[in-house]
Amino acid sequence: MSAILEMQGITKVFPGVKALDNVNLEVEEGEIHALVGENGAGKSTLMNVLSGVYPHGSYDGVIRFKGEECRFSGIADSEEKGISIIHQELALVPLMSIAENIFLGNERASGGVIDWRETYRRTEGLLARVGLKESPRTLVTDLGLGKQQLVEIAKALSKEVKLLILDEPTSSLNERDSEALLQLLLELKRGGMSAILISHKLNEVVKVADTITVLRDGSTVSTIDCAGGEISEDRIIRDMVGRSMSDRYPKREPRINGVVMEVKDWTVFHPLHVDRKVVNGVNFNVRAGEIVGIAGLMGAGRTELAMSIFGRAYGNSISGEIWLHGKKIDNSTVHRTLSQGICYVTEDRKGYGLILDDTIRHNVPLANLPGIANGVVIDNPRELAVAQDYRAKLRIKTPSVGQKAINLSGGNQQKVVLAKWLFAGPEVLILDEPTRGIDVGAKFEIYSIINDLADAGKGIVMISSEMPELLGMCDRIYVMSEGRFVGELPAADASQEKIMAMILRSGS
Repeated sequence: MSAILEMQGITKVFPGVKALDNVNLEVEEGEIHALVGENGAGKSTLMNVLSGVYPHGSYDGVIRFKGEECRFSGIADSEEKGISIIHQELALVPLMSIAENIFLGNERASGGVIDWRETYRRTEGLLARVGLKESPRTLVTDLGLGKQQLVEIAKALSKEVKLLILDEPTSSLNERDSEALLQLLLELKRGGMSAILISHKLNEVVKVADTITVLRDGSTVSTIDCAGGEISEDRIIRDMVGRSMSDRYPKREPRINGVVMEVKDWTVFHPLHVDRKVVNGVNFNVRAGEIVGIAGLMGAGRTELAMSIFGRAYGNSISGEIWLHGKKIDNSTVHRTLSQGICYVTEDRKGYGLILDDTIRHNVPLANLPGIANGVVIDNPRELAVAQDYRAKLRIKTPSVGQKAINLSGGNQQKVVLAKWLFAGPEVLILDEPTRGIDVGAKFEIYSIINDLADAGKGIVMISSEMPELLGMCDRIYVMSEGRFVGELPAADASQEKIMAMILRSGS
């Protein structure tokens, strides 16, 4: 095989930070090349250089595509050559149809008039290639996340892509949708397409990659040829973090006491489709010092349950009761729920968890402004001290608390979100996908923080789509399917097979 892409000596500097330091990457024609590394290692920066987000002249080094030196001034230039990138946050317009999204900016038109017959015909062919049977007229908002990812790939195929870059494509998908996407990637490879896969899910990387390049602290650490035999995840982790990690989950001896929160007969209807029940008569409890997991497939109602408990932030016609330390509480607003000691760490840290364009210093105290105020006036020295204290406690990697949240890696952004809620002094902390899009080293640090909170007597509710994470962290696991709790397992008896069996039986 010959190289379709060569990136040589790529160096990219931001004010005060060298994000890439003499990075080299070579991708062969017709291969899946995985790019792995901790958050902040430089993976996305490197791909932004390749795709023209950072134009030629803003970095040092050389890019060659199909043997030709390229100096991209924007995304349109790289797409014209056949390079297409699909970001972790999908770039689809929800209230437009599949066909409109696929050809947005690349319309099938004649004389300034869109040829809808040709648009729908071509869309049908593209959807067939990615395994979707939906009508081209279907609105994107009516698709699940897995199908939206496939629409993004169809959109890339419409531009005759030769090198497809996927940035964390399965981070929001359940296991079934993730497997379908990986199989599609292998099928496209058999058709001659090359791909760069960025992923923190090392089991998926090992399954599909022909070559793996590891970045650490902005530099190329190793390039691993997978043709020589099975590559262990431990080998990759050692290169990523610079040390061996014999255990993915920190050890903990649970010290569990009485019930701190109990949810009784909790029912929630969809906010728009008012006759659709998304949470159906759920009962559960969490004890002090306990980590309780909620397992389920995408769409089971886990996030809807969590958000509705937290100040009824989601849903319509909500009924049921929340009890805290044996007393029924009023959770009718977020403020009232928060004041009684229940906090919720959203799965969408960028959309709902942080003010990205503001500093760590200003983000950390947001959930407890009275804690840094004299009356109605912010005490600036106190605000600074709180932010610096949590920066040290949670080991947030940043030059200073004056750094904007948008400039932090995913793992460090998540630590800032945790700091915000910890400063609010929770009795119960609901964690929704707390390690989504975070590398294995940062995950271990987040897990350690969660364990410390449990050891301090907090009640922890942990929602995760990664079953090994629930099995490795939780003391008990509830299983949710189609808005109902269909099973409960102590950690000692739980397994992926038992959880899946409960979900499948519930649908029969």
